[in-house]
Amino acid sequence: MQNKWYWALKNVFIGPLIRVYNRPTIEGLERIPAEGPVILASNHQAVMDSFYLPLLCPRQIQFPAKQEYFTGEGVVGKFQKWFFTSAGQIPIDRSSGDAAQSALNAGRAVVEKGNVLGFYPEGTRSPDGRIYRGKTGMARIAMATGTTVIPVAMIGTREANPIGSWIPRPVKVRIKIGEPIDPLEFARERSMDPHEYVTQRAFTDHIMALLSEMTGQPYVDMYGKDVKASLEAGHGYPPGARP
Repeated sequence: MQNKWYWALKNVFIGPLIRVYNRPTIEGLERIPAEGPVILASNHQAVMDSFYLPLLCPRQIQFPAKQEYFTGEGVVGKFQKWFFTSAGQIPIDRSSGDAAQSALNAGRAVVEKGNVLGFYPEGTRSPDGRIYRGKTGMARIAMATGTTVIPVAMIGTREANPIGSWIPRPVKVRIKIGEPIDPLEFARERSMDPHEYVTQRAFTDHIMALLSEMTGQPYVDMYGKDVKASLEAGHGYPPGARP
C-alpha cells in the first residue's frame, strides 16, 4: 500500500510534469509481482531514477539513499528531505563505520515485510552512463532471504536529469524490466553456497551483465565511486576505465 505523500508525489505534484516532459514508457511491467517481496536491481544514471521507476510501478518502492538527502538546510534542503521521504527512500549514513551493514539491515527489513526494495548495485550514479561494477549488498540480501531479483534498465534518465539539475529536461525516458531471477536457484545451478562471498560476487556480476545488455551500455569492471574520485582529483580516467 502506498502512503498518501507517495501517492500525491506520483499523481499530483511531480508525476504529471514528468509524464509531459519525459514521456516515460515501461516494458515488461507485468514481470513485477502484484504482491510479495521482490528486489528491483537497477543501473543508476540520475537522482530522478528513484522517481521515474516508482512513477510507472503500481507498487510502492523503497530505496536506500545517502543521509545527506534528508539533512540539508534552506529551501533546497527542505525540498530534498520532503522529496526523498515522500518517495519512500531509506536514509543511510554512509560516513559511519557500519554504513554497509546499516544499508543491508534496512534493505532486508523491507523484503521481510513483503515489500518492494529498489537497489542500485553500482552504489552511485554512473560517471558517464556506462555500467560499472556492482557491489554485493543486493546479492547478500537476496541470498539471505531468497527474495526474487528483477533487473531494471533505466535509459535516457541521465540526459533527462543531468548531474546538478533538479528540473527535468524534455528527453524521453525508457524503462525495461527484465526476467525475474531466483537467487537460490542461481546458486544451486552452479553448485555454489549462497552464503559465500564468491557466490554473491558471481550473482552481482550476472546482474550487471544483464543491465549492460538491456541498456546497450558497455560494462566497466571498476567501481564507479573510484572512477569518480579519480576524475574529481583531476587525474582523469584510471587505466581500464577510459571510454
